[in-house]
Amino acid sequence: MNLDLIFRHASDLLRGVWTTLWLTGSSLAIGLALATLCAVILTERIPVLDWLVRAFVYVFRGTPLLVQLYLVYYGLSQFPEIRRSFLWPWLREPWFCALLVFSLNTAAYTAEILRGAISNLRRGELEAAVAYGMSPVTRLRRITLPAAFRQALPQYSNEVVFMLHGSAIASVITIQDILGVGRTINARYYVTYEGFVSAAVLYLAVTFVVVAIFRRLEKRLMRHLAPVAAPR
Repeated sequence: MNLDLIFRHASDLLRGVWTTLWLTGSSLAIGLALATLCAVILTERIPVLDWLVRAFVYVFRGTPLLVQLYLVYYGLSQFPEIRRSFLWPWLREPWFCALLVFSLNTAAYTAEILRGAISNLRRGELEAAVAYGMSPVTRLRRITLPAAFRQALPQYSNEVVFMLHGSAIASVITIQDILGVGRTINARYYVTYEGFVSAAVLYLAVTFVVVAIFRRLEKRLMRHLAPVAAPR
């Protein structure tokens, strides 16, 4: 291991960390918003929209993330109509294609997580909201979604970690994320460990922080469910 080479490219690696965090965080935020809407449509079984959402979830969960990225980044440019459309200035940018694909992919997985959480809510909570006179929208905003988010938090933390690791494929379309910088070091100096071990260590560090944050969130949001010690 040439530590001097690693320190020489420390600024590049830190920029790669920022790119990874920005790309992953933005994708998760957009995906969560879209997944919430999809989960509501699935649980309410809204006609037509229900089938469209099911097809969307099936396609993005049933195909590899790398294939989806290739189809958007390399495939869409083959259509003259798209190259002449107002979308082309964005679709020709690697970061936009990665953001689009990652957002849709995580939305599909998160929608299923939230759908399961909503379906498993205790009926008593919803019946109490109905008896209190809440409208369906108010019930959804104040009871259903907050309870579902709390229940889905452990599973969603896994999706966040998977998305973080999956974002590494952004390097195949020239994005200089953590792995992209590692690949650049490998290609420039014909060394393996200096680039890829550094990338692996950085992914481990980011994953450690993400897991720690979600554990604190779980303790904070689930503390009302902790067993209370009986008085002696």
